[in-house]
Amino acid sequence: MVAPSGEQFEIAGGGYRAVVTESGGALRELSYGARPLLDGFAEDEMSAGGRGQLLMPWPNRIRDGRYEFGGVEHQLALTEPKRHNASHGLARWVAWTLEEHTPHSVSLQYRLMAQTGYPWTLDLHVVYDLSADGLTVTQTATNMTPAPAPYACGAHPYLTVGPGPVDSWELTLPAATRSITDDRLLPVAREGVDGTPYDFRVPRPLGSTVLNGTFTDLARDDEGVATTVVRDPATGNAVALWVDEHVPWLLLYTADDVPATARRSLAVEPMTADADAFRSGVDLVTLEPTGDVGDELSVSWGIRVVD
Repeated sequence: MVAPSGEQFEIAGGGYRAVVTESGGALRELSYGARPLLDGFAEDEMSAGGRGQLLMPWPNRIRDGRYEFGGVEHQLALTEPKRHNASHGLARWVAWTLEEHTPHSVSLQYRLMAQTGYPWTLDLHVVYDLSADGLTVTQTATNMTPAPAPYACGAHPYLTVGPGPVDSWELTLPAATRSITDDRLLPVAREGVDGTPYDFRVPRPLGSTVLNGTFTDLARDDEGVATTVVRDPATGNAVALWVDEHVPWLLLYTADDVPATARRSLAVEPMTADADAFRSGVDLVTLEPTGDVGDELSVSWGIRVVD
């Protein structure tokens, strides 16, 4: 019998424990001691709502699945039919291949073959590593074709600091700007968060705020790292998600549109580009032809407990 998410790869280190799956190279579990840090999914389930999945070679949505690159029109399958979008890339349901598995780390790889709508071959790679500093995730894409390729990436962890709901949890989000979206959750404008319900640069409770959108202009430390913190003031439990300098966008999602899991946890999704970047070009990366400088992009993000 094969689990819905395939083979399970358990790692542990520094007091942390994680489980990564063959399906999508997804992060199914993450805990520190007895404390769950992720609202993941069970071994006998498949990921729901994108939980723990890697979003490559684009995160979020592409309007109508249609875009132009290098003067050529491309049409992707509409994987979000109700909103007529192509959603979350091409690698989140495929079987990733184990490259190396140690007690504290696991690396997986997947060759994304050229196909209708995305006629470039990419080698995708992910490393999950646990230490006393928490979980570090490194996602890498390498262009294997002789032509430039459009690329962006993301991931979809749901953070938790207790049983929920999230209303009483405090959020610190170091973002000065957010995207305004239409009814298809596609960006149509941007606004500063000053004076809006979406300004969490100073920690405060989420309250009834509904979140399902992207944020940028992230405040960073001297090493270029931006950190989002979720804390339950009742228990003091807190978890942080950090992103490196290659990740300028975060999507936050309270899942109010999913009754079974609404406001149970908070998705904080690192993204190298905003939604619909294949059409807008905003922060879209061009991977240069194979063998050229710039044919590869690696980005890192991670999760850790906060005292």
